[in-house]
Amino acid sequence: MADSNNSTAKSKETLGSVFTLNDFNSRTQLTDKAQLDDVYNTADYRDQVKGQTSIGAFMHFLKGSLGTGILAMPMAFKNAGLMFGLIATMVLGFLCTHCVHILAKTSQDICKDIRVPALGFSETAEKVFENGPKRLRSWSAFTKLFVDYGLMATYYATACVYIVFIATSFHDVLNYDTGLNWDIRIYIAMTVIPCLFIGQIRNLKLLTPLSVLANCCIVVTFIIVIYYLFSGPLVFADKPLIASATQIPLYFATVIFAMEGIGTVMPIENSMKKPQQFLGCPSVLNLAMIIVVSLYAIIGFFGYARYGEGVRGSITLNLVEGTIAGDAAKLLMAMAILLTYGLVLYIPNDILWRKISHKFDKANHNIIQITLRTAIVLISGSIAAAIPNLEPFISLVGAIFFSLLGIFVPSACETVYLWPDRLGFCKWKLCKNIFLSAFAVCALVAGATASINEIIKIYV
Repeated sequence: MADSNNSTAKSKETLGSVFTLNDFNSRTQLTDKAQLDDVYNTADYRDQVKGQTSIGAFMHFLKGSLGTGILAMPMAFKNAGLMFGLIATMVLGFLCTHCVHILAKTSQDICKDIRVPALGFSETAEKVFENGPKRLRSWSAFTKLFVDYGLMATYYATACVYIVFIATSFHDVLNYDTGLNWDIRIYIAMTVIPCLFIGQIRNLKLLTPLSVLANCCIVVTFIIVIYYLFSGPLVFADKPLIASATQIPLYFATVIFAMEGIGTVMPIENSMKKPQQFLGCPSVLNLAMIIVVSLYAIIGFFGYARYGEGVRGSITLNLVEGTIAGDAAKLLMAMAILLTYGLVLYIPNDILWRKISHKFDKANHNIIQITLRTAIVLISGSIAAAIPNLEPFISLVGAIFFSLLGIFVPSACETVYLWPDRLGFCKWKLCKNIFLSAFAVCALVAGATASINEIIKIYV
């Protein structure tokens, strides 16, 4: 009897060993997807030494979503009206959060299916289509290229605007306080110098201290801005609750570009030691977006109520010149954007390097990366110096690519991945994603049209 039990135990042990080996070498051995999910945990295959903590990911995501766009929120409310702007900002914040959520969730699920620890944005789109319905599999390569080049165009353009913003802030403060009459291009040239060093950082974890410092600068700036907002009378009676229909597209173009940080999502999630903490409740995503949307709504609503039709493109430009607090807010925000420069370049540089690294000898990779990153910063500075007023062009790029990359692509990926029998009761997820896709197209058309009209007004 004992021999029989030992034999049975040995048989079970042998079967367990065979099962484990097959499980890690052949997906076809597992017919139960739930069992596959239990066995393959992406966190087990993440870098637990160089990977970043949830706090670090939270700081990166928060900083990636709090850029120069938040300073333009009062101008956005001017183009929306007080009540419409407040409601629409909350709704857009929810939609952006949801789109980030479904992108990250789809990426984590497809990683488990194909048994890899992490996938980037474009790789997620590629693998979803590659493993989706047969009729759509031929679109996988195009989808990957579209996402890659869309992200590169958007973030390289954003890098140019960051240089202009930093230089303009120092130009306004120093020229006013010291009596200098230096051209903006001199400040752009000086801004390029620290950008050359920050642009060389290749590890997202090493950018965490810079993001922490940038967030501290932003917090102090917000305190100063809020102080100025409430230091004078807030007049609501003369502000429209909803702006004219011709102005509202400008609101959408500004807010979507400002709030949508879809390009930073997968690099941040992929660098986490515990990716499961990026989603859920509470989570890195939910906590960061609650703060982001709240700050956008507060600055936009009260900024427009305070300065009305005289509100400028950046709320800091409305602060009193020559005052310690006003100058500090401008300079601190410029420093925050400077410290974020490396995070903005991280995404397109990573994509570009993956596309061209195989063409060079591995022994020369380090010097080539240094040369390439230096050239990119110098080109960005040159474009900024040649055309210091880049905002309308960036709004155009943002309206096109952030509407598509931030809303349309995540919706399409979730639909393709869940097709045809995992779309929920009465296929409600399909209906939801059709609505999001239609909204993205409308935002694209309206935002692009409004941006082109602004370009015509400035340059024609």
